[in-house]
Amino acid sequence: MYSSSSALNHAGVGSKLGGRRRNLSPVTNNRTNNVSKPRKELTEEQRHEIEEAFRLFDMDGDGKIDYHELKVAMRALGFDAKKSEVLDILRENERSDSGYISYESFLRVMSEKILARDPLDEIKRAFALFDQDQTGKISLRNLRNIAKELNENLEEDELEAMINEFDLDGDGEISLEEFIAICTDH
Repeated sequence: MYSSSSALNHAGVGSKLGGRRRNLSPVTNNRTNNVSKPRKELTEEQRHEIEEAFRLFDMDGDGKIDYHELKVAMRALGFDAKKSEVLDILRENERSDSGYISYESFLRVMSEKILARDPLDEIKRAFALFDQDQTGKISLRNLRNIAKELNENLEEDELEAMINEFDLDGDGEISLEEFIAICTDH
């Protein structure tokens, strides 16, 4: 779930990379240019991601998931919670000692967690997904791999144009600083 596409959506990247490009992710960027300002409510896409994560692990469709399913669903949404945190969430949100959390409680908890995310951390997480070879730069090869992973059929010249448009230092790659500028319109 917390795929390249998800990270790009959270960071507001998809609509920024490339001029006439096809979407590398279906982004609606409702953020302001202030990277440190948290959102006050979820986007429809974020609500859909939460619902999708819950439904994926609610195998019998009874509207509740257990500890293991909760832990994996949280990871799918980009939260790598420790056992104690998952148990606390279950204890605080279950109606009885059933060991399950309902969809309504899951939606509330995950909404709070998503809204509390630092947008700059989200941008850095998206950058890390692009920087597949962990060089600290997004290369043409990285961009080509992401486009392929997202089933986008972009021509080589389109990918090169994306790099060239945002490569401020002229090294043929996009650094973290350049990537932050892409995401924040700076």
